[in-house]
Amino acid sequence: MKRRILPLLISSTLAMPAAMAADAGAVLSPVMGEKASVAVWKDDKAKMDAFITDLMAKMTLDEKIGQLDLQSGIMANTGSLVNYEYEDWVAEGKVGSIFNNFTYERAYPLQKRAVEESRLGIPIIIGHDIIHGHKTIFPQSLGEVASWDLEVARLGAEIAAKEATADGIMWTFAPMADLVRDPRWGRVSEAPGEDVYLATKMSVARVQGFQGDDLASPTTMAATAKHFVGYGLSQGGRDYHSTDISEHELWTQQMPPFKAMVDAGVATFMTSFNDLNGIPASGSKYLLTDVLRDQWGFEGFVVTDYTAVNELVPHGYARDDKHAAEIAFNAGADMDMVGKSYMDYMAELVEEGKVSMEKIDHSVRLILEMKWRLGLFEDPYRYFDKERADRDILTAENLELARDAARKSAVLLKNDNAALPLALDDINSIALIGPLADNKKDMIGNWAGAGDRRKQPVSLKEGLEARLGDNVTINYAQGATYAHLHAEGDTSPHVGIRSVGRDVIGKPAHAKMIKEAVKAAKKSDVIVLAIGEEQRMSGEAASRVEITLPGTQRELMEELKKLGKPMVGVLFSGRPNDLSWEHQNLDAILHAWYPGTSGGHAISDLLVGDFSPSGKLPMTFPRSVGQIPLYYNMKNTGRPYNAENPNQRQEHYKSRYDDSPNSPLYAFGHGLSYADFQYGEVKLSSDHLKMDGELTVSVDVTNAGKHAGEEVVQLYTRQMVGSVTRPVQELKGFQKVNFAAGETKTITFTLTAEDLSFYRADMSWGAEAGDFQVMVGTASDNVQRLPFKLVD
Repeated sequence: MKRRILPLLISSTLAMPAAMAADAGAVLSPVMGEKASVAVWKDDKAKMDAFITDLMAKMTLDEKIGQLDLQSGIMANTGSLVNYEYEDWVAEGKVGSIFNNFTYERAYPLQKRAVEESRLGIPIIIGHDIIHGHKTIFPQSLGEVASWDLEVARLGAEIAAKEATADGIMWTFAPMADLVRDPRWGRVSEAPGEDVYLATKMSVARVQGFQGDDLASPTTMAATAKHFVGYGLSQGGRDYHSTDISEHELWTQQMPPFKAMVDAGVATFMTSFNDLNGIPASGSKYLLTDVLRDQWGFEGFVVTDYTAVNELVPHGYARDDKHAAEIAFNAGADMDMVGKSYMDYMAELVEEGKVSMEKIDHSVRLILEMKWRLGLFEDPYRYFDKERADRDILTAENLELARDAARKSAVLLKNDNAALPLALDDINSIALIGPLADNKKDMIGNWAGAGDRRKQPVSLKEGLEARLGDNVTINYAQGATYAHLHAEGDTSPHVGIRSVGRDVIGKPAHAKMIKEAVKAAKKSDVIVLAIGEEQRMSGEAASRVEITLPGTQRELMEELKKLGKPMVGVLFSGRPNDLSWEHQNLDAILHAWYPGTSGGHAISDLLVGDFSPSGKLPMTFPRSVGQIPLYYNMKNTGRPYNAENPNQRQEHYKSRYDDSPNSPLYAFGHGLSYADFQYGEVKLSSDHLKMDGELTVSVDVTNAGKHAGEEVVQLYTRQMVGSVTRPVQELKGFQKVNFAAGETKTITFTLTAEDLSFYRADMSWGAEAGDFQVMVGTASDNVQRLPFKLVD
């Protein structure tokens, strides 16, 4: 019998918000929670069932099939196909939901057509990709996870929902919960990182932010758990590619965030594009029915990703679109996104007996139930309020909250000789150089909702000018291009894809930009570099084989380095980049991700020391693309390499590289501060933990510096011997705690045997007696280790 996991308790001298409590046991539990319809949605089931049963009795087969179809509008381009007849299909009852069609001016008339022109007047659900903001854009999702602050994630989703619902959107295709390990894959920017515990906590916080306490509230929206499942391990880091994942890996690392979102009451699920172990996820009965419905008790509906049903054909899993519709629907995909397979073939499949009316009715009921929960049958126009849109979108409060989130998400990767914060008393001029310095469009990153890229975002240049005024002169130069470079006349197919900036190697303009930058730097006291990637270089369909900084940025930095002046790099990117050169040559590196609408202000706040950086990396940064995949919780192998061995000849036949250290450039959990956090000796309440007992882990942390700051105290464990090989580290808890200068606090964690549970060799869930290590510290590679035993 599988054991229910109890929470990992945390206490400290600082009162922690309930949402911040580390609870590794409960978070990763495979045990089915209470049904969302009762615990979260609080359905008036009798009333809802009576209404929907009566409605369905009036529906024709074609009208039922219409509820299974989702079409895209024309206000955003998020896929390769748009069916422009969608407005008439809504009026005819052939389409039950729409996305990429919002604002009062566009969404209200479409809902009006559904309600007033279709035979039964069934309202449509209107969705959109509200990933990290609607119009007030918060940090890119991966950056938001770097805050290690659940309230940042929850509040960002709450503000996004409040703005989006004011614009006629009641359904978002977020959060993305795919665990990721390959920064070549562009969609790491949208992901929750490489650790299952942190990813799960952040994903649940986002669901709670989007959906609130009441789905029918006009300021909350239905969330979507995506992409189910395994998409984050696409082979070669190439989007849409296959995944092959062992049973242990699947259930240990990939499944828990999705299971936790079911328990949190997430309204819908989205299938993933990939095939998983040979079966496309959109056609997997095992995933969509056996696991999601039968094992986890999910009560919402499942939507495919964009044309994913049709893609069963090129996968080689279906003969044609009709066969694909049969496979996907019978597997448990209730709604077809854009591809029209259900619209075109479902009636034939029913007539031929390949799809049952019972299954049709089940899926239609799930969709109508969600429309009921959203309050659309009570008032189909509840999300169309032009006055609220004018009042609630891009408010000063929203912009300030986005600014705070950006400050908390930035990660100080390096800070030699206290290069940051900038010593304003000693600086008369700053050379602000780089393709992202005076740049608005990239500040909000990819998947940026309806965010404006031209006027609203605050660039770094604008942020510094606003903060410094006339006290410090800013000498600006673009300095470099960040476009992908290719030889003149290169006819390679990928060069013809214009989704990202491209430029020809060796153009005279490149040398001119560098010359102008050197001139600006020579008359300045310090150089601040705004470097990184164009936002379109990450996100969907944005994979790279090289993850160094693109364009002529390296050439620019090499020339500036010759001046011998302090150089601070501010990095704007949606992925872990190879920063080996930058680490060796820059004095400080602040990773800003894509910080959002208020990004320029937030990063300026950090550069000048008004606030101290507190972010920690949610993904490992490799030294080279050749190390990928590289992640902190890897296995030890039978021949572990010991870099500390003074006789390296003994390490020859070990798991290592000939031309690089095994270690990353920056480890998971890494992040510096202007504060000086010093850890005392970690103490355990005992050297053993009983299966029904508790083990207290405590450490005194002192801020010995002059700056106040927040520290993320991290707790890891390692099981030394198991029925299956175990990771060298596993995150089990963390606390983000604020310290005044000179302040000491005692941080306490309480471990139970349930927090040490895992999928054993027979795939049962539980803990095993034996030797363990507990680790506490400031990053996964900077911890104190103590042994303890788990005993029966």
